[in-house]
Amino acid sequence: MRTRGIIIIRGIVQGVGFRPFVYAKAREFGITGTVKNLGSEVEIHAFGDHFENFLKAVSEGTPLSQIDSVDVQNLRGNPPDTFSILESGSGSLSGFIPTDVATCDDCIADIFTPGGRYEGYWATSCVNCGPRYSIITAIPYDRERTSMMEFPMCSTCDSEYTDPSCRRHHAQTIACADCGPHLTLLRADGAPVTGDPIREAAALLDAGSIVAIRGIGGFHIACTEEAAPELKRRLGRTEQPLAVMATPEEVERIAIVSDEEREILLSRERPIVVLAKQDPASHPAISTLHTIGCMLPYTGLHHLLFAHLAHRLIVMTSANLPGYPMITDLSVALGRLSEQVDYILTHDRRIVNRCDDSVLRDGYIIRLSRGLAPKRAAIDLGDACILGVGPELNANVSVYRNGFCITSPHVGNVRNPQTLAYLQETAEKIGGLVGAQYDRIVHDLHPQFLSTRYAREVAEAAGAELLAVQHHRAHIAATTREECVGIAIDGVGYGDDGTIWGGEVFAGEVPHLDRVAHLEVVPMPGGDLATRFPERMLYGILPTSGIRDLLASRGWSEMELSVLARQVERGLNVAATSSTGRVLDAASALLGICRERTYDGEPAMKLESAAYGRRASAWDLDFLRGDDGCEVLSTRSLLVEAYRRLAAGERMNDIAASFQYNLARGVAAMAVAAAEERGIPRVALSGGVVYNRAIRETIIGEVRAAGLELLINREYPLGDGCISFGQVVYGGSVEE
Repeated sequence: MRTRGIIIIRGIVQGVGFRPFVYAKAREFGITGTVKNLGSEVEIHAFGDHFENFLKAVSEGTPLSQIDSVDVQNLRGNPPDTFSILESGSGSLSGFIPTDVATCDDCIADIFTPGGRYEGYWATSCVNCGPRYSIITAIPYDRERTSMMEFPMCSTCDSEYTDPSCRRHHAQTIACADCGPHLTLLRADGAPVTGDPIREAAALLDAGSIVAIRGIGGFHIACTEEAAPELKRRLGRTEQPLAVMATPEEVERIAIVSDEEREILLSRERPIVVLAKQDPASHPAISTLHTIGCMLPYTGLHHLLFAHLAHRLIVMTSANLPGYPMITDLSVALGRLSEQVDYILTHDRRIVNRCDDSVLRDGYIIRLSRGLAPKRAAIDLGDACILGVGPELNANVSVYRNGFCITSPHVGNVRNPQTLAYLQETAEKIGGLVGAQYDRIVHDLHPQFLSTRYAREVAEAAGAELLAVQHHRAHIAATTREECVGIAIDGVGYGDDGTIWGGEVFAGEVPHLDRVAHLEVVPMPGGDLATRFPERMLYGILPTSGIRDLLASRGWSEMELSVLARQVERGLNVAATSSTGRVLDAASALLGICRERTYDGEPAMKLESAAYGRRASAWDLDFLRGDDGCEVLSTRSLLVEAYRRLAAGERMNDIAASFQYNLARGVAAMAVAAAEERGIPRVALSGGVVYNRAIRETIIGEVRAAGLELLINREYPLGDGCISFGQVVYGGSVEE
């Protein structure tokens, strides 16, 4: 039996209390020696009769760690008299810094313990909780390489930091009211407000004021439900749903919460969870949909705020414009939010890496961010170092090196220089932390994306190979590398033929995915204008006198209708698309549910809400053979049937439910036919439309009823947040 050895533990072992954990186990088993951080691994020199028991114990890791491997090497020399923690050194970069996590129950208890030294202190944390990614500047992860270095520990904090029996032993974020970051409450013009910042902010919120709050990864804007209409007016987002933060009891009162959703809400990641309302028509000031996005308090600041609030629910939405980077600096907040908020509750801890809230629905990730990202996945893609720069909307970046892929938190919509700069900053940060030297840069097929231009610049600077990957193939690559029939249904993706894809069925194996079926290619009058005004999309698909009369009854002038008709007839500024999202937009417009899109996905989301709880009926499906040889589902015929039923007086909500159901049936039928024809036993499903529960469950049911395996990704977003990972997978699968 061994009594000594060098133990090398690789994985996520920084910022997770691993060295104090090893130290405690060494004392428990009578082990002498040392422990040291070396990049993404920990090196332990251990001597003692209970070496094997010690080895087994440390191999289990801490609650926040992720162990990739444990190796033992021979150790020579005489054993020391004690066990000690050594200063960190450089080493492997195969692991990564853990994500920011919610303040743990023990620290919350400390905050509310009368007379305790952490009583009322908002930034209380320990080795098991608190900020990580948002404060780190470099690795190895130690206080001097975080924004906490600006707050030297007081003697009392230092005594806990060096006490092996304390859970704040080597907690890099340890701080108290005497030595740590402080809060300040300001008026919107920057003038300070006297009194306790949290107590005063709570009173202002209860009184109807709108308050910007600086959190872990950026600023939020908070208000009560009664003040939500005024907040929407100031933001210019009168229709967009807002997320709320509430106590657990309040969430259970307003929403239907499954056991899985409750577990996610209470997890240390504390994401926003999109839940069905108890009453679909309730809380219209926050959300006119049948769903509401809820999260629980996840920092000491939030818990203290709710301790003083009379309200058990407050709006908590990102302070940045949709698609733009989170606001992190006070000076920027004062400049941009002065007309949107009344007060600003801020702190003086620098946010190094901004990070928005993660969002999930039905257990599927919508936005990969705080608590879930940076996401680290073990995957063998060969020896090349690869960067995936993502799509245009809901972008992030992924970096592959040495058997691991790191995907960044959500960046935003790379349609403007500000978000592009954030994408570049994020790529440089992630690449630097993992020691990336790129061999291959992968980007979207669209030649005019700003991310495509950035990819070219990086490839040229690094002397790396440049690879373009079609958007929907990246969706399937992010889901599986196995042979499959892949369904990708979303809003926009540049196709091989230069048209706008979005209702696609592929067959094969990455990187050889052949397009075998798709939705009908239809006109999109005015391009992006048809996205904003879905009635244009409706007329593009159904340019009939009946639809023209319908639009006229809704206020379209004869001149407007004539211009639209000529545009469709002559194909002037008319894009061609097979997009599922645009078909749903057209149905929403037909039924009078949404005539103008004011936020991403609004027409389709309102269509889903209109259909919620309604019974769908089966319609006849019309399949065609396209010029490209693919099977095609006629979406015109679905809209014709919907129009016929609407004219016959059928209830709009029932038509909405049936339209979704039959569209999903048709997509599933094409996938099943392709799988049976090619003898492929599995179907992969991805794309933003898959968040629609009715559509998703219909496709899943049809595929499984055909005896096929259904694959759907729970580790990455179903929408475009998975694209950069799919690009990397695709890039690692091509032949050299």
